[in-house]
Amino acid sequence: MLRELVALDTALPQANAQAAAIEEMVQSGQEMEAYLLHVFDDNPEGASVSQVEAVRETKDRLEELGVEVELLEASGSPQNEILRHAEEYDVDQICVGGRKRSPTGKALFGSVTQAVILGTNLPVLVCGGSTDT
Repeated sequence: MLRELVALDTALPQANAQAAAIEEMVQSGQEMEAYLLHVFDDNPEGASVSQVEAVRETKDRLEELGVEVELLEASGSPQNEILRHAEEYDVDQICVGGRKRSPTGKALFGSVTQAVILGTNLPVLVCGGSTDT
């Protein structure tokens, strides 16, 4: 069984791309457990991960596929929290949302995605969905 850490922000197109990638793996016969992680930059009102629309929709979609889902939340540096949770939950792979970039921006991934890729020996699945110029 594949244990996947799915790092979600608030962007629905990215969350949909991540869910679609996981859906393809499940449909190909891969059994999965998914840990959906949202890292709050600043959370003075004390919002819960279950209040983030991208997380709720991804959770519902994966559960419909029969994927066991656990919601996780953290505050602080997204890349540090993603890497920490990957280690803590002993996952097999990390799934992050990437952004489509302009020709100039294609030289590098986004800073969080790049930090995650460089900060782990685990496979990192990068899924697009939105556009940055």
